[in-house]
Amino acid sequence: MKTKDYIATAKAAFRVPGECSPRLVWKFMYNFGWQSMRNISRFEKRQAKGEPFFPAFVMISVTESCNLACSGCWVTSGGKKSLSPEQLDGIITSCKKKGSFFFGILGGEPLMYKGLLDIMEKHRECYFQLFTNGVLLTEEVAMRLKKIGNVTPLISIEGLKEESAARRGRPDVFEKTLAGVRACRKAKLIFGAAASIGKSNYNDLVNRDYIEMIAKEGAHYLWYYLYRPAGADPKSSNALDKEQVLAFRKFIVEQRKNAPLFLIETYWDDKGNALCPGATGMSHHISPSGALEFCPPIQMAKDYINEDGSNLAELFENSGFLAEFRKMTAESSRGCILLEDPQKMVEFLEKHQATDTTSRGCVLKEYKDMLPTAGHNQQGQKIPEQNVFYKMVKKRYFFGFGAYG
Repeated sequence: MKTKDYIATAKAAFRVPGECSPRLVWKFMYNFGWQSMRNISRFEKRQAKGEPFFPAFVMISVTESCNLACSGCWVTSGGKKSLSPEQLDGIITSCKKKGSFFFGILGGEPLMYKGLLDIMEKHRECYFQLFTNGVLLTEEVAMRLKKIGNVTPLISIEGLKEESAARRGRPDVFEKTLAGVRACRKAKLIFGAAASIGKSNYNDLVNRDYIEMIAKEGAHYLWYYLYRPAGADPKSSNALDKEQVLAFRKFIVEQRKNAPLFLIETYWDDKGNALCPGATGMSHHISPSGALEFCPPIQMAKDYINEDGSNLAELFENSGFLAEFRKMTAESSRGCILLEDPQKMVEFLEKHQATDTTSRGCVLKEYKDMLPTAGHNQQGQKIPEQNVFYKMVKKRYFFGFGAYG
């Protein structure tokens, strides 16, 4: 790694204290940084000692409701299921008791969930990553998030103007999303942009010009995902092929040398080995119906929280379904079973008599209709990290936790 690349990485890091409210920077460093380090250590020790299971981090979809109806989204269009405020509060409280203080808040569109900001403000010692399409992220909302101080908005941008209109179903969505980005910048928030990369938006978003553009708009990190064809309208033809996944990985590693913001993904370790957060036990998901799910796009489950979420730890510790799911996926591949072997996943779900957790009620049929697509497990073509910072972080926190033997 060249000296100029070290300088570029340092500049990206120093953008946060240079551009954001000091109180928010402190909250990020302590609530997210320090607390997460301690939590990962606790999780690692539990795994090593064979103690009762509890994931390091919990992702929570608070509602199915959304103000958009995007092509390829697994969330039920027009769905009405939502966690109750008592359940959401109980989930967070239960996680805190296990030493977990970081949460991904998803939907639907979570900003449509009444009382969400009040709950996040109540749990001041926690840190929340708010997954949003940005349309409802007004200057008023951004200033409220600044006052709360423990939230980083992650704004989904699924393409430039034409692709956003096609994928989101609205001609004005790109402009409205950028308005949300600019509201965050004006409020001096720590925030990021997210993108689910498929064939239709690859050229728009997987290039240096887009990275430069979104950094100039004020984003401090860019979180790349692989498009996963799921839901009522999966658009399997939009999934990347094997060569594109490999090119995508090469692009990320190369751009990490000197990008003006942080480039995030959770698919590969420092050596370029594929990882699945669900298989490692690092993260699981709670659906709007209160179901404990393996991950957000796999919408079938056996375990449901009670009316106040107080049984969450007991469910995680005793869920034979999730334990077997982790074992099965880890033994199958280091990649994504939903992409690579949906029929094996279907056999597992039917064997365990898992139930549909959605409002649409036809998830199992959707999975049966899926065809295998390329995943991120690029066997024999591993691309290790080159940036020393990312290599260090991945080596410490992305090593499989014993899931792969």
